Amino acid sequence: MDETQGYCPVFHRAVELIGRRWNGPIIRALLDGADRFGEIRSRIPGLTDRLLAQRLRELEREGVVERASSATTVHYTLTTKGHSLAPVIESIAQWAAAWEPPGSTSSAQGRSAADSRRR
Repeated sequence: MDETQGYCPVFHRAVELIGRRWNGPIIRALLDGADRFGEIRSRIPGLTDRLLAQRLRELEREGVVERASSATTVHYTLTTKGHSLAPVIESIAQWAAAWEPPGSTSSAQGRSAADSRRR
């Protein structure tokens, strides 16, 4: 870590991986027990088949997800590395519940609600 700049490339890479659009919800779906493509997709509104396939491949390359296939089915599971994200994902969920209003899709809305709660 570059102490003079407060920048850690390892931290930055980890945040980019978790924060990449759809990766957090995909990891959460897997943590909650979804293990098939359609099951994961059905738990995340707005996620297309193409993007889900792309993100699962990315998470597999990063060692977070493992893909296992048989003659008739494909299952996705979290690796040890993926399961170790459980407390991180749970912390983000708790933060979101505290600071983002229900149904919020805009970070500006979240900031406004958080600001009004602090007053």
